[in-house]
Amino acid sequence: MNEQQKALVRATIPVLQSSGVALTSHFYQRMLSHNPELKHIFNQGHQGAGRQQQALAGAVLAYAQHIDDPSVLLPVVERIAHKHVSLGIRAEHYAIVGKHLLTSIQEVLGDAASAELIDAWAAAYGELAQLFIGLENTLYQQSVDNTGGWSGWKPFRIVRKQPESDEITSFYLQPIDGGRLPNYQPGQYISVRVYVEELGIFQPRQYSLSDIAGGSALRISVKRQGAGETSPEGKVSNLLHSQYDVGQIVELSAPAGEFVLQQSSERPVVLLSGGVGITPMIAIARTLAQQGKRDIHFVHSARNRHVHAFRDVSDSLAEKGAKVHYFYDQTDAQDQHVSPAPFALTDVLPEAPHDAEYYLCGPAAFMRHYLSELKAHGVPETQIFAEAFGSGGV
Repeated sequence: MNEQQKALVRATIPVLQSSGVALTSHFYQRMLSHNPELKHIFNQGHQGAGRQQQALAGAVLAYAQHIDDPSVLLPVVERIAHKHVSLGIRAEHYAIVGKHLLTSIQEVLGDAASAELIDAWAAAYGELAQLFIGLENTLYQQSVDNTGGWSGWKPFRIVRKQPESDEITSFYLQPIDGGRLPNYQPGQYISVRVYVEELGIFQPRQYSLSDIAGGSALRISVKRQGAGETSPEGKVSNLLHSQYDVGQIVELSAPAGEFVLQQSSERPVVLLSGGVGITPMIAIARTLAQQGKRDIHFVHSARNRHVHAFRDVSDSLAEKGAKVHYFYDQTDAQDQHVSPAPFALTDVLPEAPHDAEYYLCGPAAFMRHYLSELKAHGVPETQIFAEAFGSGGV
């Protein structure tokens, strides 16, 4: 891009701030109308709730704001690239997205979208697309090179279904071809794709791998997502709970995700989870316990004991020397060794908090609060790792 094109992109920042969601909403509606085959890739629940539109609007705005030095966005780009690979997004999809994005800019901005502005955004999008394509091709190749790895979607059979709480059920999955399971890093996720008859399309969802690698099956632990005041119930999670049993087939993508245990470090580890955010923490904690080299602080917050999954696992960690803390929104006389939520970081921080690494996973509000608290306590950002479930970031 030349300096004139960068200036034109920067000039759209006020419009993106005021009308970014209108633009991305128009874009998604246009693209999925002209290319309905892409509905199999995009989470229609997030589409209906507007979360993907908001996330894309934020990403486009951030790119415009950092057009002079996009390298500061690399951590976000890497996270999105992992998500794209888990959904099967390929290089050829970028031409489709680019065409509809540029046309949407023209249609939404009208006379304000000069030919020079469209050319500038075409150049900006082209550079960003090439960055994503390069990263994603590398990730696809790594998946294929991994022992037991693959690219695209692969059929797996459910070999065990285990309730973990009133809301969370674990599914144990083995490849129907009898091949080897892939290695993966603790904290990573896979995508599961199932056919949703009500929508008439396949739908993918990401679920953390909730156990250590090297077992006889891949394990995911799925929360049955009920309807909220402003959101419908989760179609895929409810389908898995109610209609998928032992012996049935689902399609999986290869493990992906950059929220992983830093295994070369020797620092103490503090795992902070809320709700179903406990799932990747179990894989991380069990890996740490197996290695036996680092102090473990396991902190989990839940609404009550009925929705607290994997307590037996974390209790066993405590028996082996880990420092374990539980916090519930609702407690009663039966809740032993549990404190009322929310918790204060000072109640769970190790003796030398600046020497530890922190891993956070949970609802967006939980994440924002404790990320802010950690930074307020002076913990370096290089020692904080976070994973938020759903569209967008924290």
